[in-house]
Amino acid sequence: MGGTPQPTRSRWAPVAGFVLVSSANQMLWLNFAPITTGTAARLGVSSATVGLLAEVFPVIYVLLAVPAGLALDRWFRPTLALGALLTAAGAALRLAGHGFGPILAGQLVVALAQPAVLTAVTGIATRSLLPADRPVGIAVGSAGTFLGFVLAFVLGLVFGATHLHLLLVVSAAYAVAGAAVLLPALGAAAGGDRPTLGANRAALHTVWSDPVVRAVCWLVFFGFGVFVALTTWVQTLLQPAGVTARTADGLLLAMVGAGIVTAVVVPPLVATRGRQALVLAVAGVVTCMACGLLAVAPGAGVGYASLGLTGFVLLPALPVLLELIEARTGAHAGAATALLWLSGNAGGVVIALAVQVVVGEPAGAFALLAAVALLALPLARRLGDRLSGTAGAPVTAEQRFG
Repeated sequence: MGGTPQPTRSRWAPVAGFVLVSSANQMLWLNFAPITTGTAARLGVSSATVGLLAEVFPVIYVLLAVPAGLALDRWFRPTLALGALLTAAGAALRLAGHGFGPILAGQLVVALAQPAVLTAVTGIATRSLLPADRPVGIAVGSAGTFLGFVLAFVLGLVFGATHLHLLLVVSAAYAVAGAAVLLPALGAAAGGDRPTLGANRAALHTVWSDPVVRAVCWLVFFGFGVFVALTTWVQTLLQPAGVTARTADGLLLAMVGAGIVTAVVVPPLVATRGRQALVLAVAGVVTCMACGLLAVAPGAGVGYASLGLTGFVLLPALPVLLELIEARTGAHAGAATALLWLSGNAGGVVIALAVQVVVGEPAGAFALLAAVALLALPLARRLGDRLSGTAGAPVTAEQRFG
């Protein structure tokens, strides 16, 4: 079985191109989230119909996550290039007409690209950077995901549904520019041997049999699930307390903006000190307290403080776990990363639906999210127990996965 391709020196251009493409993909996913009602009125459809423009993404991701991970392990550069091209093409397709149909078609194309793009975050660092630089590369690559959220919220605030066509034009230009930067830069990423598909399937089974990988997947299930539920329902839950839709967008921007900073700075420090379990436990406790505070004292002021703290501690957890996965699974980080993202999207669907059941009782909904966040404590402890005596990873990873 071929090993992970190793670059001879760190090349940051592919990482920069990846950040542009991944942020474009996430921005296109959430373009309509801040302007759902206005978009529905402008296109002559219901708000629920506009919701389909975002809801197709997790469904397609769950279906394609594992195949995308296997494809990245076998054909990394062509698979990521296809994801970049589909992201740009989908954004352009949304401009093909003035009704709902072309926009939905474009969203479906972008959704097809999402598994290949997001799952490549560890692979682009492995193939472009020397081992010492990979924690920083994974942190920067992960920040691209959150940058896409910020771009979507900002564009919604700046243009609104009133200037929907201009919003689509700007979004398409950004997606095309991202692909134009990434595609030539991919030539600088290391190639490497191509394991057989049968070997990749066997590796997927082996990766899942690793208890550390399973613990990571459960942590992402609950952590990403809380994040998705908050981004989906925070305006509805805080509306009875007088929080407007525009203020709710500001709350989400504060949460993601605070998280982008720590998502870049914290993970490399954690990786060098082996403090992953501690960081994840702190994230769970702080998120639990923040959601609990919103349950008893909802409002804009408390929302800014609570969600800002939540983003500050919760968003770095993703690159921390991605770096751990990359170091632990070696040549099969694509398959392992696919499992991680699959767990996160599944958690987002399940927990957001659970909150929807009690959305009429905001205090109960925030209390539910607080309880889910608290599950990080036993899971982080289990992860720490699994990692004790096994940190050291790249060599061990090759021994485990070949």
